[in-house]
Amino acid sequence: MTHPAFNSDSVAVITGGASGIGLASAKRFAGMGMRVVVVDRDEEKLAATEDAVRAAGAAEVMTAAVDVSDRSQIEALESQVTDRFGGTDILMNNAGIGGRSNCLGPTEVWQAILDINFKGPLNGVQVFAPGMISRGKPGAIINTGSKQGITTPPGNPAYNVSKAALKAYTEALAHEFRNTEGCKLTAHLLIPGFVFTGITSLSEKPPAAWTAEQTADFFIESMNRGDFYILCPDNDVARDLDEKRMAWAMGDIIENRPALSRWHPDYEEAFAAYIDGKR
Repeated sequence: MTHPAFNSDSVAVITGGASGIGLASAKRFAGMGMRVVVVDRDEEKLAATEDAVRAAGAAEVMTAAVDVSDRSQIEALESQVTDRFGGTDILMNNAGIGGRSNCLGPTEVWQAILDINFKGPLNGVQVFAPGMISRGKPGAIINTGSKQGITTPPGNPAYNVSKAALKAYTEALAHEFRNTEGCKLTAHLLIPGFVFTGITSLSEKPPAAWTAEQTADFFIESMNRGDFYILCPDNDVARDLDEKRMAWAMGDIIENRPALSRWHPDYEEAFAAYIDGKR
């Protein structure tokens, strides 16, 4: 089975597309013969990206330097894509930033992370989706989330909140799409594992990490199966361990444990036993 939007007649728009998962995905779409629009804030990277995506087989390539948190720039982008290609069939809201935060930290740090990681996809969907629906063609919107938006580990609450919000939004989007008459779009939440990209700030790939190309291949295979939640493993964490961690996080509510009990010293042994299958 293949997702019906994965064909040479489609137009794919990828934000955060000049590196990492975005670039790997742009190349995969190019390999299907699509017309590909690569969007990024880094103008220097975009020039090299255009050549790489064209070499991967794209029918046509367009690049655009856009700040996804600025709705007016997204609106201008959508108009440019429509004028050049007639519309969009695949939208991949992949642009994201990391950083460090704490609950009582500076508002500007929170705002910067939320603006890119949540407001960016929100802008993308709200601006592009109406035209995508009106085309009457099969299409897809892929939002790049994070496991941290599900298990919400300590250390960077602003990032966790941005990805948790995106998870909830994408779930609602999928529901609305399947209940909208004439809509042939599907929504998908990409949940990468440990991937070696620029956001990791590492100089070389750790053995535990997947490459961006592995992640792109996995999410395309998952979409072909019809998956909404695209939960990616890596070289260190298999799916069954991810599932246990996520189930434990939900169990905090069900069993009335302290918040983030996985990292609470009083629950260290219980969590370890649960992971080992002894509980």
